[in-house]
Amino acid sequence: MHIGLIGGIGVAATIVYYQRLTAAAAARGVARLELTIAHGEIQELIRNNLADRREEQARAFLPLVQRLNDAGCDCIALSSLGAHFCLDELAALSPLPIVSAVAPLDAYFVEQGIKRIGLLGTRVVMRTRLYGQLARTDAITLDDEIEILGQTYQDVAVAGTSSSGQRERFLDAGRRMIAAGADAIVLAGTDLNLAFDGQDPGYRVIDALDVHVALLADLAAGRVSLGDVA
Repeated sequence: MHIGLIGGIGVAATIVYYQRLTAAAAARGVARLELTIAHGEIQELIRNNLADRREEQARAFLPLVQRLNDAGCDCIALSSLGAHFCLDELAALSPLPIVSAVAPLDAYFVEQGIKRIGLLGTRVVMRTRLYGQLARTDAITLDDEIEILGQTYQDVAVAGTSSSGQRERFLDAGRRMIAAGADAIVLAGTDLNLAFDGQDPGYRVIDALDVHVALLADLAAGRVSLGDVA
């Protein structure tokens, strides 16, 4: 299974995907991971995401998908949950099946016995409660703070680093969502690991990136078929 990854959205997120996917594949006994990464443009994604220009972003991704197709990839994945805002539009154009990072989350939460999650991520991810794809899990956000949390996340993603102040803003938001009844806080933005890695916030944190990586590693190891996940 040759996996194509659209990266660069942002760079830090791509590095984490690369690190965790290679480790997960090795842990599953994959002797040689077939992986090709195409570099996308984060500022273009931000502009289109904020303006909800789904068709435009899908067309911007299409040359990268075609490049991955030419490289012999069997499927593609986006290294950004924020980029999934145009997933349907991209799927309609793509010559390759897309392995969504959003689709497996609902089932994962149910398997883990989680009934309510608190969301951190882009403005659109928080506002739409993960694009409305949670059928069996309740999701909450700090609705009055979506703009400031979304801007903070965007700043972290572009910079590829998190300041202590930005980190505390996210950690505190998580604490307040737990107090409001969330069973766990979901990092529904790939770059949030920059703020949360190495921290002990005192509550359960689930990185959506890890759920996606596990699925991609299972594909690479032949544990699941492409038809089951794309």
